[in-house]
Amino acid sequence: MKLRKEHFETLGGLPISPVPSGTDVVTNSELPGQPPFTRGVHETMYRSRYWTMRQYAGFSSAERTNERFHTLLARGQSGLSVAFDLPTQLGMDSEDPLSYGEVGRVGVAIDSILDMRALFDKIQLDTVSTSMTINSSAIILLALYVAVCEEQGGDSRKIRGTVQNDILKEYIARGTHVFPPEQSMRLITDLMNHCADHHPQWNTISISGYHIREAGATAVEEVAFTLSNALAYVDAAIESGMDVDDFAPRLSFFFGCHNDFFEEVAKFRAARKLWYTLMTERYKPQNQKSTMLRFHTQTAGVTLTAQQPLNNVTRVSYQALSAVLGGTQSLHTNSYDEAIGLPTDQSATIALRTQQILAEETGVADVVDPLAGSYHVEKLTEMIYSQAHELIQEIDSMGGALIALKNGYQQRRIHDSAWKQMQDIERLERKVVGVNHALMDEEIDIEGQEIDSTIADMQQEKMHTLRNMRDEKLVQNALNSITEAAASNDNLFPLILHAVRVYCTVGEIMNAMKVVFGTWSAPSGF
Repeated sequence: MKLRKEHFETLGGLPISPVPSGTDVVTNSELPGQPPFTRGVHETMYRSRYWTMRQYAGFSSAERTNERFHTLLARGQSGLSVAFDLPTQLGMDSEDPLSYGEVGRVGVAIDSILDMRALFDKIQLDTVSTSMTINSSAIILLALYVAVCEEQGGDSRKIRGTVQNDILKEYIARGTHVFPPEQSMRLITDLMNHCADHHPQWNTISISGYHIREAGATAVEEVAFTLSNALAYVDAAIESGMDVDDFAPRLSFFFGCHNDFFEEVAKFRAARKLWYTLMTERYKPQNQKSTMLRFHTQTAGVTLTAQQPLNNVTRVSYQALSAVLGGTQSLHTNSYDEAIGLPTDQSATIALRTQQILAEETGVADVVDPLAGSYHVEKLTEMIYSQAHELIQEIDSMGGALIALKNGYQQRRIHDSAWKQMQDIERLERKVVGVNHALMDEEIDIEGQEIDSTIADMQQEKMHTLRNMRDEKLVQNALNSITEAAASNDNLFPLILHAVRVYCTVGEIMNAMKVVFGTWSAPSGF
């Protein structure tokens, strides 16, 4: 019988056997919650508690975003996830000339503690888990979060969440880095050291494969580059004087989830097993939690289409299902209109309801690792594990992730993979419904979230208010202390925390560090 195509393979190019053979069947006697954690980090998984439903939100002003937070929490969301605008991500104030046209566009604008207070108004920060997608200025945003928590009368030792704080993937795939690599790594270890003593429940870093995958990496490359970056952070923390068990239990990961259903399930299982192997062999931690890969998942933004946008509801649903079957600890489901604009209240609610239906109506959460024993899933798990391991060893031979990215290695690999995927679509070797297959004439009447055009003016007014209420001598002394500490080995976090309390702005604190650290441009890989 003639087959649909000559070769069957996953999106990432892994071969798919038609029926199980002797080489495909993988015997797996592992139990959930037991090393190497292929089948999940918890024995009972979702039979004990569901994954955290953490919808990504942030736009315009802190006040508008706070309204969205309260709406999502009222509709059943169980954790917060904050998107910041581009100036905030780059550590620039809204009044900076380089911020023109970007204030409040792709996330919420945060310039000072005034904005952070408004962002979390009537949300008790020591009782909620919050993920903040911020990297270059992560140490400042966490300081703001801690300061507001304590202003609320909360216990900052109880805060839970992450600031992402993964600068290596910014150099590799995303580009919102500011400082040179060594100085950026110093800020990360300063944050890790401080949190170990003062905020023990905070996940000090969320090593992100999501942005690597969005840039075009394959599933194998996503796992390999993410875990290789994680090893660099572990090495840096140990070199700073920390014991592996002091920080490794609070490491978390962040992956994307794409359209190849079984490859994605296998990817998550392989990543857990590989992280256990790497941590056990290289660092020999005493605390088993140091070897557990805990991760957040976001459905793949790059798979969303502006053509026939309601099709995205289906894409997101299947991606969410594979993330759950792969054992994710928390999940964001994209809104169907994100290829057109920022999600509306309606589309964000549908995205949340997708998770709730998955949890409550499908029964998939009632079984721990229900795909275990599948010849296809187990074989894919082993292939991703072995190929990712080989790729990490190749990066190690170059001197590790930091040296490799300085030479543009990861960047070149991602460019090549992205180019192949684009060619496959253009040649119709991979079909995308609504883009190169099942086309139809349509008028798209969906409009994305509208951004208040006066947001930049509003932020400047806040800055004016801020300067009128603060003591400029205290501000300058705080900034001078940060600059002096940047030139020493002193931990910067306590000084930054003091600075935000006396109303220093994000941009002012970043500039105080730039005096010593300078800035850096990563190689493109071309």
